[in-house]
Amino acid sequence: MAQKLKSVKDIEIKDRMSLDELVKSFYDSGGFTAKNVGIGVNILEKMFTEPDIFNFLSFPACILATGTRGVIIELVKRKLVHGIITTSGALDHDLARSWADYYHGTFFADDAELHQEGINRLGNVFVPNESYGIPLEEHMQPILREIYDSGVRDISTKELAWEFGKRMDERSFLYWAWKNEIPVFIPGITDGAFGSQLWSFWQDHSDFRINVFKDEQDLADIVFTAKKTGALMVGGGISKHHTIWWNQFRDGLDYAVYITTAVEYDGSLSGARVREAVSWGKVREDADYVTVDGDATVLLPLMIGAVIERIRK
Repeated sequence: MAQKLKSVKDIEIKDRMSLDELVKSFYDSGGFTAKNVGIGVNILEKMFTEPDIFNFLSFPACILATGTRGVIIELVKRKLVHGIITTSGALDHDLARSWADYYHGTFFADDAELHQEGINRLGNVFVPNESYGIPLEEHMQPILREIYDSGVRDISTKELAWEFGKRMDERSFLYWAWKNEIPVFIPGITDGAFGSQLWSFWQDHSDFRINVFKDEQDLADIVFTAKKTGALMVGGGISKHHTIWWNQFRDGLDYAVYITTAVEYDGSLSGARVREAVSWGKVREDADYVTVDGDATVLLPLMIGAVIERIRK
């Protein structure tokens, strides 16, 4: 072959090996997902250290029901991301876990029995009603009344997320988003328990409006003025699509790291690799990008831990 080939190297496990050293060995190993993890961390390093860049973070609700919420919090706390696009369910779990506990469960539980006991199963996480729907209703309605009584009648999802964030503590990613003035956009705001509580409040306060067009204007102001943009996208769905959709209006993302377990062959947005977004102009042809296949509850702590260690040096 005309080009010089790089040889595959074995991963060496050493005493007191750092996360960054391990991930660098993934890159040199040349093997399957490990190689893409290494590429992803290299791209994230560029994203997190590039001057004059706006970094998006998108993720679905489910990972916030797990300890991976701590990784999301760390990204927001350290201001490594500058804007978040997520789902209404992400607010469900962030708020609920700030007020109550979720529990270790199993994928193989008897779901009919769980239903009878008032326990909701999210994968292998158990979410009792008293940890989810009940505290959300008890706490959300008074907060919404506070917002309403302050004179607010028209509010964007970004503004609403900050209103809740400033009432949370340091265990909440919404708290850190509010504290660090990082916008949180929820294009599917009426979904999930959070959305249902909004609807319930609206029943008696029909002049209270969620103005998603304010969010769209804020996103337009971001993408049309950003010199460069990057995105760490965890999982697919509306949060991923809204991220790449808006970036097409500036001719695409400059950097993109996508973590997914979805398959490509069914044509779904969640399964679509980043390279497909290039054809739509949502990611630049010359962008640095990678799709990493695997469970974000494993990959995200590994990758973010490694890149934080690297940039700290």
